[in-house]
Formats: sequence, C-alpha cells, structure tokens
Amino acid sequence: MTIEEFNSKYLVNREGTNSQKWDTIKDRRFKVGGLIPMWVADMEFKAPDEVIDALNKRVSHGVFGYTVLWDSYFESFFNWQKKRYNIDLKEEWINFSTGLVTALYWLVNAYTNKGDSVVILTPVYYPFHNAVKDNERNLIKCELKNDNGVFSIDFEKLEDDIVKNNVKLMIFCNPHNPAGRVWTDEEIDKTFDICKRHNVYIVSDEIHQDINLGYRPFISALSIKNKDKYLDRLVVLTSPSKTFNLACLLNSHIVIPDEKMREKYNKYVNTVNRTELSLLGMVAAEAAYRYGEDWVDGLLKTIRRNYEYIRDELKTKVPEIITSPLEGTYLPFIDLRKVVNPERVKEFIQDDCKIAIDFGEWFSDNCKGFIRVNVATDFKYIEEFVNKVSSQLKNKNYK
Repeated sequence: MTIEEFNSKYLVNREGTNSQKWDTIKDRRFKVGGLIPMWVADMEFKAPDEVIDALNKRVSHGVFGYTVLWDSYFESFFNWQKKRYNIDLKEEWINFSTGLVTALYWLVNAYTNKGDSVVILTPVYYPFHNAVKDNERNLIKCELKNDNGVFSIDFEKLEDDIVKNNVKLMIFCNPHNPAGRVWTDEEIDKTFDICKRHNVYIVSDEIHQDINLGYRPFISALSIKNKDKYLDRLVVLTSPSKTFNLACLLNSHIVIPDEKMREKYNKYVNTVNRTELSLLGMVAAEAAYRYGEDWVDGLLKTIRRNYEYIRDELKTKVPEIITSPLEGTYLPFIDLRKVVNPERVKEFIQDDCKIAIDFGEWFSDNCKGFIRVNVATDFKYIEEFVNKVSSQLKNKNYK
C-alpha cells in the first residue's frame, strides 16, 4: 500500500472523540489549549478494515458474556510472529493482560520483593520507572551512552550496577523508547549474558516490534542466536496495541517460556487479577494479525516519510538540533540543547511553538533539553512542527 493510499483511506480526525491525546491537553497534562498534540503514543490512523469488520460482526451478535479463548486466535498470532520474526511460540507460554504497563507492575511483584533492586536502561519510557518505584523496589538507572544522538548500551556500567546493587530484575526495551534503537543480536546477547551470570530475571518489552523503519531488522529475545541460554529467566511482552492503534481494547501478551517462571508468575498474579479476557480486544487482534500486513506496510512508509522529513529539514534549517536515528517506534528523540537552554524547553516548544510533546526529563534526569515527538500523524502536523521550530528559533534567542 502506498503512502497516498494509506493516508487517504485511514487518516482520521480524532478531535471531540474523548481522545486522551487530543481532548485532554487543556484540562490535564498541559493545562493550556491550542497545542498540536504530538505526545501520547497512539496514532491518527483507523485500524485495518478487516479489524473493524470483525468487531462489527461480533458486536452485531449482541452478546458479550463469558468467553473462552479460541484456537484460531493463537494460529493468527503465532503465524505473525513466525513469519515476520522467526519466533516459535507455544500456547502454554502465553498469558494475557489488559496492557503492558499493567504487566510490568505484575512482573515486578512476581519476581522481586520490596527493597530489591531493578535495573532499567535510561532514557526509557517513564512507566518503567513507575513500575519499580510504585512497588517500593530500588530503581537502578543505567544510562545509555549517547554519541551525537546515537544511543548504545554501556555494558561495563550495566554489569557494575547489577553487581553493586544486587539487582534481581532487568526491564529491557526493544525497540527502545525513546532512543529509537533496534538492538542487534550481539547487543541483546551481551546484555542477557550479564544478567544470566548474575542471576537476574529479564523482562523484554517488545511492544514496538512491528514499528521497524527498515534500517535494521528487529530481532526478538525469543529469536536471538543464543535464545535457549536465557529462556529460564526470560519474559517477553508483546501487543497489537501499538502496531494497529488498539490500546483501549486492552489485550496484551505475557510470554513466559519456562515452566518454573510461569508457576512463580501465576502464584502472584492469581492474587491480584481475576479479570476475564478482553473479548473485543482478541477479536480485533486476531483479524489484525491475519489480515493486517498491507495496512502495516502503508503505516511504516508513512512513519518513515514523516520521520525523515523532520530529520532532514531540521538538519538543513537548524543543524545544531540533533535528531536521533529512528530505527524503531514512531517516536523520534530530539536534542535541543545546543539551541535551547534546557530550562526553557517548555517556554520554547509549548508556550511559543504551541506543540504538545513528551519532555526528555520524563525519560531520564540526564535528558532535560530533549523532546520526544510522535510522528504517526497527519503530514500537515509534521510540516507545521518543523516550520514552527525553525522559525521560532530565528525569532527569539532561547539560550
């Protein structure tokens, strides 16, 4: 599917639909109206037609009672994972949650005790921080190396942090949000080997696995060359929610290959979760995985076009701004520090440019002066973002 075909068919106006991204800016997060919303990680694109058709068919039946999981769901999900990422899954490995943030909270409780240390690679999605702190664990933040916008893992520091703090669990993110990295087989293996040698459980959040812009192939923790070495300490999280814009249908996967780890997880989760499966979430997911390849192809072309426009235009118009390479996700991380005083980023981007974004310090204390921008949107907002940023910097000195 071409960019033009995809946008003509699926681009949608979300204002006035109780959208968190569009309709809460003034009243909640930003406390001011009139901002272009480029923050929350969802999209201005409708789900594939086949997903909507499947939902309509189920809704028209009119009954939404207790439901058992059906075989064709696994067939659709497993085929998607095998074809695209060479992942071999088994039904007994799969648990479900209403979302991956909820899953993180459960897993922190299942595999650690209060006061235990949990390590994350910062800058990283802020619910990672919250899942550790809210559960009264000791948060260890191992900062990624930043080489002119290209982020990488500091393996020496990671091992040192794990040893010094007796870390029990690592939350890994691939593709990494917001650094944009799709980790290589070697990087994943080296990280996991450190965890194995020090008896650390690994939770690999792979929710953005399908949002790959083609610069580097995505390799799951379940398909790296040495995967068998780590299955006794590994949990992998996936969901159709980011790929197909289905977040509020509340259906995510918790993949636990090892039987003893499943037993440990179930022992905890059975005390806090007696929720039924999300019927409509599963109907939507099955249809998306079965029929959604062409839709995803159009989406990825759109995201890549939008990202490359921002990257190239900013490089030309304001070369001091550093846009990190976006290998995965639709959320480029942009370093404004050479042109904007970190203390004045809100004044610049929100008050003067009138754009709602995620601020760098939400992801790491060391990233004040960065912004994370959502490019899974109408191209007119991409153009407006670039124009406002570049023109405002010409009109006013923010240093």
